[in-house]
Amino acid sequence: MLPITLEQFEVFLPLACQWAAAQEEYILANGEPLSDVQLEDARLISVSHPERIRLLHVTQIPLPEHPTLRAAAEATQFITALTRGLTLRYGMFIRSDCKGDRALVVHELAHIAQYERLGGFEPFLRRYLSEYLTIGYPAAPMEQEVIDVTSRVCRLQV
Repeated sequence: MLPITLEQFEVFLPLACQWAAAQEEYILANGEPLSDVQLEDARLISVSHPERIRLLHVTQIPLPEHPTLRAAAEATQFITALTRGLTLRYGMFIRSDCKGDRALVVHELAHIAQYERLGGFEPFLRRYLSEYLTIGYPAAPMEQEVIDVTSRVCRLQV
């Protein structure tokens, strides 16, 4: 049983896209560019525009402030205190205590490649969240793709 209905999903998807865009803007303004090693990883993953990416270390991945979206995030456990990273197109939140975790950054870079391939917030979030809600994490196909890419890239360079 889904923690939210399909009708609720359609209500919160535009809110999620607005929140994601605002968070990306904040990260791009306040984050740091990728290191040389991270840029190389992004190229291995075929990220089209790695120079656009910014990474922001935070104590905890922020929850949306909008009450409906926050309730949906909490009900689905999409963002919890245990969430280590979150990518919002070219903006990447990484929890501060995970700084230096190459596999985590590579994982998030693979999500950026998915954003690029799918064409932005709405198509990415529609597909990713739909899979997350119906199949579950980490079994969802988009997440499995990222897990496979992370494994491949991290085996190439140690």
